Amino acid sequence: MPAQHRLRRTMMFIPGNHPGMMRDAHIYGADSLMFDLEDSVSLLEKDAARMLVYQALKTIDYGGAEVVVRINPLSTPYGRQDIAAMVVAGARVLRMPKTETARDVLDCEQAIAEAESRRGLPVGSTLMMAAIESALGVVNAYAIAAASPRLIGIALGAEDYCADIRARRSLSGVELQLARQTILVAARAAGIAALDTVYADVNNEEQLIYETTLIKELGFDGKSVIHPRQIAPVHRVFTPGAADIEQARRIIAAIKEAEARGSGVISLNGKMIDRPVALRAQHVIELALASGVLSPEEASL
Repeated sequence: MPAQHRLRRTMMFIPGNHPGMMRDAHIYGADSLMFDLEDSVSLLEKDAARMLVYQALKTIDYGGAEVVVRINPLSTPYGRQDIAAMVVAGARVLRMPKTETARDVLDCEQAIAEAESRRGLPVGSTLMMAAIESALGVVNAYAIAAASPRLIGIALGAEDYCADIRARRSLSGVELQLARQTILVAARAAGIAALDTVYADVNNEEQLIYETTLIKELGFDGKSVIHPRQIAPVHRVFTPGAADIEQARRIIAAIKEAEARGSGVISLNGKMIDRPVALRAQHVIELALASGVLSPEEASL
């Protein structure tokens, strides 16, 4: 599946200085794996972690999981070294932390292009994501989201954002409401993915489910997670119900029937089916397939 359109119900953070966690990361079923060279790695371990992630990308088959590497900011001594090493390792997606302006995206894009050219790789083959973690980043969310054709998603980093606006994380999430909606709308306007922040208490599944339900209803594509036990609850929230699946199948069948007749008018039970309805139906089928509640054979009927 093209990176721009794949499902990202979960993106699991894996510290880049833990080789055992990187080795086994794909067995837990997260849609995306994010190897972290930034916050989870101490300054003394930056170089060692970079080499560990490099070796993991070179030697481990992660199956169908998307693999993303979170690099250090270009303003640090480590950011450009991370880019150079990860491009050589064959990383498909690099995630920028603490993105505040479109200029941040363009500077990172240029560094990636230089690394691709040095390696003899097609310029543009390495994709990007950006984490928005400050008030300025939220204000500039659309400029960031639309800054580069390499950018396939933006994500909220809540802890740094809350510190920046002098707020505390709450159970209701009211302090994140503006940031979430702004990031989501910016992503949709730019035609890219929107990912929610992590929920840090791995023992509170009830609150994790609450947050996931909230962001799903807002329209987010998925949620970042920090522990394997958080994957299944998030996936359950994103699993469509039987009635939604059946309605989606009927919509897609009506579209196919109209196409077979050569008709541009599509209706179901007397209601017109337009492009947004068709896209939602296709997304429901994709979620149902990924969740295992619908087989490919059933989807094709």
